[in-house]
Amino acid sequence: MPPDPFAGDPDDPAKALDDDGDDETTPPMSEQEREELLADLSDLAVYQALLEPRGVRGIVVDCGECQEPHYHDWALLAASLEQLLNDGKMRPHEPAFDPDPASYVSWEYCRGYADGVTASENAL
Repeated sequence: MPPDPFAGDPDDPAKALDDDGDDETTPPMSEQEREELLADLSDLAVYQALLEPRGVRGIVVDCGECQEPHYHDWALLAASLEQLLNDGKMRPHEPAFDPDPASYVSWEYCRGYADGVTASENAL
């Protein structure tokens, strides 16, 4: 991420965005959660390597909060997962502008595609 131009500024206008209304801090990530997140990052790199050359731009996730699909380009999703790994939370980001739903697939599709490639390679 680029450096924050307001870093250290007591009048940082973005401070209001960091306050989510409660004084509780995010609990530390467990070792199991950390391992799962690292596995997801590793899987994401494989999925991108397999599917990006086929025209897939990223992953679509059905949001449980707003009941809308969220489209994440490969780089954006990787950056979000890395931020979660490093900071313990993801910051809000701009949604994809006018995404073509046909260019995004689900995480489950990626997993199945990778499994299919692995199975066909092992069959040789």
